[in-house]
Amino acid sequence: MLEVRQLAVNYRGICGLEAVNFSVQPGQLVGVIGPNGAGKSTLLKAMLGLVPTVSGGVDFRSQPLQQQRYRVAYVPQRSQIDWDYPVTVRNVAMMGRTRHLGWLGTPGQGTHAIVQSALERVGIWDLRDRRIGELSGGQQQRVFLGRALTQKADLLLFDEPFTGVDQTTEAVILEIYAELRAEGKILLVSSHNWGQTLTQLDRLLLLNRSLIADGTPQEVMTAENLQRAYGSRLGQSQPPPALESQIFC
Repeated sequence: MLEVRQLAVNYRGICGLEAVNFSVQPGQLVGVIGPNGAGKSTLLKAMLGLVPTVSGGVDFRSQPLQQQRYRVAYVPQRSQIDWDYPVTVRNVAMMGRTRHLGWLGTPGQGTHAIVQSALERVGIWDLRDRRIGELSGGQQQRVFLGRALTQKADLLLFDEPFTGVDQTTEAVILEIYAELRAEGKILLVSSHNWGQTLTQLDRLLLLNRSLIADGTPQEVMTAENLQRAYGSRLGQSQPPPALESQIFC
């Protein structure tokens, strides 16, 4: 089980996260939603120790998560990646095996097979020798999903994976998420605009610095909770419309 306890982040006196608590069982796909600046990316980074926290902790399988980074695959937002870096699709996927090989390890036949399987699974094996900067947004997102698959992780964190992708890529991502969930993995996926994709989730965390609501999408995405999360920005930050009428009726 993943357990987040009283996690708080403060940036030079400005609250980034305030005492966030939740837990996730194996085999669950959990979405994190909220307005821009709500702390969704901060939450994922704080869980991994990529930003300093002022309180709280994160345990995975009853041990501190930061001591088990080898069990975690993290895919940041595309805007945080240097797409001009001269690296091929195959080499990016191979990076997911670095912890298993060591920095000076030589990939063997087994490693090459894992990389090929991952890239085939996301539908871009034919692009394996292309540089990542030459790809479309959807293809780039699939590259890093492929890298996450090569890590063979038990906990997968995705930050805004649906931003700027085409419908084909979105369908591929959701299919793989379903497969990973069936394998007993834990998936935590942030997004500022889910739309109909909400129906694929087991649970939803509605966040705006603090945790506004935690439950099924139907339980969380009510008009009252949306107003609490988005306030006067409701309609400007493009949250999913009130779901009682659009998805669940």
